[in-house]
Amino acid sequence: MVALGAALYVLASWIVTWGSHLPFGSVTFTNLPGPVYVGGLHPWVKAAVWIIAIAVWAALSMALLRSGPSGRDVETT
Repeated sequence: MVALGAALYVLASWIVTWGSHLPFGSVTFTNLPGPVYVGGLHPWVKAAVWIIAIAVWAALSMALLRSGPSGRDVETT
């Protein structure tokens, strides 16, 4: 479950950084009046990505914890 969480963290981190970096490296211009917007996803999309990643992790974790030791559901009578 820890590895699943780590994998989802890496995937979500990668997704939320799409388009948020300058394509030509770090360049500083002192004559610009304010910060330069370089694009990227909207904040609500980033929040949605994180919420989906957490929901997937929670659902898969609960499914793994509910399954029996052999990977199949164990019926008790």
